[in-house]
Amino acid sequence: MNDEPLTLWELPKAKEIFMIAGWHQWADAGAISSGLPLYLIHKTKARKIGAIKDDGFYLFQLPGAHHFLRPEIKLEEGHRKELHKPTNEFYYTGDDEKGLVIFIGDEPHMRIDRYAEALFGAVQALGVKRVSAVDGVYGTIPYDRDREVSCVYSLPTMKDELSRYAVRFSNYEGGSTIGTYLVDGAEQRGIEFFVFSAFVPAYNFGEVSEMVQGISIEHDFKAWYDVMRRLNHMADLNIDLSELEEQSYDLMVSMDAKIDELVEQMPDVDVRAYLEEVTDDYEAKPFVPPLSDVWGKAIGNLLNDDDV
Repeated sequence: MNDEPLTLWELPKAKEIFMIAGWHQWADAGAISSGLPLYLIHKTKARKIGAIKDDGFYLFQLPGAHHFLRPEIKLEEGHRKELHKPTNEFYYTGDDEKGLVIFIGDEPHMRIDRYAEALFGAVQALGVKRVSAVDGVYGTIPYDRDREVSCVYSLPTMKDELSRYAVRFSNYEGGSTIGTYLVDGAEQRGIEFFVFSAFVPAYNFGEVSEMVQGISIEHDFKAWYDVMRRLNHMADLNIDLSELEEQSYDLMVSMDAKIDELVEQMPDVDVRAYLEEVTDDYEAKPFVPPLSDVWGKAIGNLLNDDDV
């Protein structure tokens, strides 16, 4: 009987394999950590190749947190139709040259070191060259600008390259996320592991008036798009991001309408002045791929077309 929590039923043979990891977790603003990996699994038609089984990682209940921890069940005429338990699954898409592992999991409550061993065991068994964890945090930033992306990394040798991706290297002190916790274990094992944390717009209009509720973006497609532009370029994934780009535009339009609605409902509250101040204080740099890389890929595509 195998008591190890990790099970892999396929070992891809691609020459270079990159991994994107996310969790249902605390640092999931804009659903970047939980939603983006699921989107990529669907987008790339990735197949499931492994899982980490529950090995005492999850609590069933804590006083005062009954609905937060318990598995969700759906009943019909007294019979169980669905029971949603925590899952941790590996998906794969790629060819003989390049592969992408997509991991989506539920942040463990307990035995984090055992959980980390299983995750890093998969990274090594699958031959993953580099791991990117993705997550999101709320911040008072303009909704119509590129998202600021913070970065934490495992190996000092990675900093030079990562600095080219318009990131801010974090100086945070406080409680660790699942991603930043794993950075420590990755460094001990010599694994290239980094976290891209995108800032997601959230506005506390209570600073302006107690009559206005705050606003935040539940699914920040703009943040998904900005993170994926970086990862697409870094790992040469060639994932079509046009759908995310369109959803980003739709999100901006939706937010414009929401702000117009607030202005109309609360004419005595200067919502626009609040947002203008937010914009004036914002200094994040957009990610712009090096021109040499863009031209190189364009020329390569032309040559390939000529060979057809």
